[in-house]
Amino acid sequence: MAKRRANPRRRDCVACGVCVLQCPNGAIHVHRGCYAVVDEQLCMGCGLCGQACPADAIDLMDVKQEGNNGNN
Repeated sequence: MAKRRANPRRRDCVACGVCVLQCPNGAIHVHRGCYAVVDEQLCMGCGLCGQACPADAIDLMDVKQEGNNGNN
């Protein structure tokens, strides 16, 4: 099963910080007051940030999980 991750769209982000406050893992920060950035290691793909975003600038995307260096 693919893992989901928040994917903020820089061109649509208004850097309001609402997503930062909603993220239960602290996976999002606003970069230099310009746009939201997600730490891929911390994001659990819950979608709370996207639901709260007033600019509707965050999508959830599937990310491929690698396992055991391809030795399954």
